Amino acid sequence: PGNLSAQLNIQTKPVDSILEGSTQVQQVLNIECISDFVSAPILNVQFSRYDGDLQNISVKLPITLNKFFQPTEMSADDFFRRWKQLSSSLQEVQQIFQAKSPMDSEITKAKLVGFGVALLDGVDPNSANFVGSGIIQTKTVQVGCLLRLEPNSQAQMYRLTLRTSKEDVSKRLCELLAEQF
Repeated sequence: PGNLSAQLNIQTKPVDSILEGSTQVQQVLNIECISDFVSAPILNVQFSRYDGDLQNISVKLPITLNKFFQPTEMSADDFFRRWKQLSSSLQEVQQIFQAKSPMDSEITKAKLVGFGVALLDGVDPNSANFVGSGIIQTKTVQVGCLLRLEPNSQAQMYRLTLRTSKEDVSKRLCELLAEQF
């Protein structure tokens, strides 16, 4: 969707142009994030069948902004100092949503770590809350990201707050992370 060439640099390694029946080929892609992006890239595969008919297949690649996260450890003091620095309304995005599955602390931790953030234990005064940090690494800029996920097990809801130095990054990361819960 759209032209992602300004946001992503995607390089492919050449593959054989002819494949025999029942064989496979692996296509290696090297992807560099140039700047933040919203849409996932689409790989278009074109080939001729045995009867000469041309086939086109479009595959949405599972490449989202959080794939370029670098987990970042920091102390509670550093976290709160940076949290206060990122306090403008354009830097913060908050979403309250219903849990899609049973709320389990260990599964939540695994999802947050899998998303790419470093979980910071003992930072939030409420031990049920999750606090994390990371940096989105792009070719043009590094975007520091702080998050707080507050589970409410009685209501089966979450409140997710993300703060970054770029409004679009805060919005996109919040959308992607809310989908996980």
